[in-house]
Amino acid sequence: MDEDPGPTTKNLSERLSQNARRYPDRKALICHREWEGDWKAVYSTLTFRQLEDETNRYARGLSEAGIRKDMKTIFLVRPSPEFFALTVALVKIGAVIVLIDPGMGTRKLVSSLASIEAEAFVGIPLAHVLRISSPGSFRSLKIKVTVGKKWFWGGKDLRDVRSEDPTPYPQVDRKPDDMVGIFFTSGSTGPPKGVVYEHGMFDAQMRFMDSHFGYRPGDVDLATFPLFSLFDIILGITAVIPDMDATKPGEADPVKMVKAVKDNGCTSIYASPALLNNLADHCTKNRIELRTVRKVVTAGAPIRPDLLKRLHKVLPDNALVHTPYGATEVLPVSDITSRTILEHSLKKTAGGAGTCIGKPLPGNDVRIIEITDRPILKWSDGLALDTNEIGEICVKGPTVTKEYYRKPEATTAAKIPDPDGGLWHRMGDTGYIDDGGDIWFCGRKAHMVVTDKGPMYPIRCEAIFNQHPKVSRSSLVGVGPEGKQRPVIIIELKREHRRTDRKALKKELLERASMNPLTEDIRDLLYQDRFPVDIRHNAKIFREKQSVWAGRRLR
Repeated sequence: MDEDPGPTTKNLSERLSQNARRYPDRKALICHREWEGDWKAVYSTLTFRQLEDETNRYARGLSEAGIRKDMKTIFLVRPSPEFFALTVALVKIGAVIVLIDPGMGTRKLVSSLASIEAEAFVGIPLAHVLRISSPGSFRSLKIKVTVGKKWFWGGKDLRDVRSEDPTPYPQVDRKPDDMVGIFFTSGSTGPPKGVVYEHGMFDAQMRFMDSHFGYRPGDVDLATFPLFSLFDIILGITAVIPDMDATKPGEADPVKMVKAVKDNGCTSIYASPALLNNLADHCTKNRIELRTVRKVVTAGAPIRPDLLKRLHKVLPDNALVHTPYGATEVLPVSDITSRTILEHSLKKTAGGAGTCIGKPLPGNDVRIIEITDRPILKWSDGLALDTNEIGEICVKGPTVTKEYYRKPEATTAAKIPDPDGGLWHRMGDTGYIDDGGDIWFCGRKAHMVVTDKGPMYPIRCEAIFNQHPKVSRSSLVGVGPEGKQRPVIIIELKREHRRTDRKALKKELLERASMNPLTEDIRDLLYQDRFPVDIRHNAKIFREKQSVWAGRRLR
């Protein structure tokens, strides 16, 4: 495979500065502000020049407030012009930005942030309320900045840290292995872990987005996930921030999403499958075409083929839906487009082959190793399984992160040092590589159901049930001790079919399962009207919770 070139910038914020020089009057941000009258949206906008000026003002003010190079800074700000300006300002200073999903629950949130021992805290008033309600967890803080109305907790607010001087702030030089941030995993399969992001690997991510996905200056992106919105402005793309709660994409109003796309002529959309599902349904029912959109990028969970079909009905004929594969620890690993799925892998997926996630991107090396929970202290090619053998997916490449912050045991369990100096990341996912070099995803390693007959892989088994027209999605879980687990399939019906005769449907589905060797041992079927899902994408199913629930139901 072709080697990916090394980092090209000394500080990632230089990319925004370059965009400000190249496209000073082009809009960098279009943020929804309010509604007027009969569904008239009012937006706040910043050009690249204006955004660069704001970052200089905030960088200068935050520096004067005491934030320094390498200072760990908790950042809890909603998507807004201030979110982007402050983020880039912190990068210019050389601070280490700590990002976390605020919706993961108070206990997890406080525990995760406390483990960082940050020295600065920049957040909205509600975030500061959380901070002062757990004083013992934030004793290391020296600097507090409120983005919004400051109440009784002291510190500074934006008026205090926004300098009047917009002249270029002297960016701190950064080496490829210097930290740019600590980004927490969603915690969907365990406690959230802080992933250390370095300038070099973050820069490599930017170049993957640029070279592979074909983003180009002048594009307008409906950006529904804050971190990826930053990619837009760094790449010279206009980011449109719609009226939605970024922590609950599955609840985003599709009417508002359509309005944002049409008002601003969006050429691309980045969104979770949960948001896209509601958007496709709304557009289909109301015969709405998203004529300006030529690209959709989705991530967070495998996307159902039926959703791809519905999306193509409302997109232009030449539009593509990209479904890149990766994780917080390494992104992107591979990519596959909707055309390839619908024309080549759809039938295999329906038959239980798994979900095809495409070929590795240039610069990435992907191998499959034997499934085990033990640490692997040194890579050797003998670890790799043969073609079409299911095991754990491992990847080595320029975007592989090196460690979890202050979690050496977790780092050892997830990383495999290569004698050539590189590092392999164990994805925690099961899959295989076929004869053509495509990777097939079979489910999370932690979600395998291990019966006395061997392992059952969720994605493969669930596909058999998902073919039924009344089924929205399904989830395979195990009840009982590993090695002797009882496989249980849980069904979420489509809304229009929730009043169906569930007893008759259960009989029909189990009969269908008995005719396939992948599912013939499934005897138990339960219904849930709404699956528990992750906060970040509203798409990853919390199967651990479902397993406990199913065990209680089957007593």
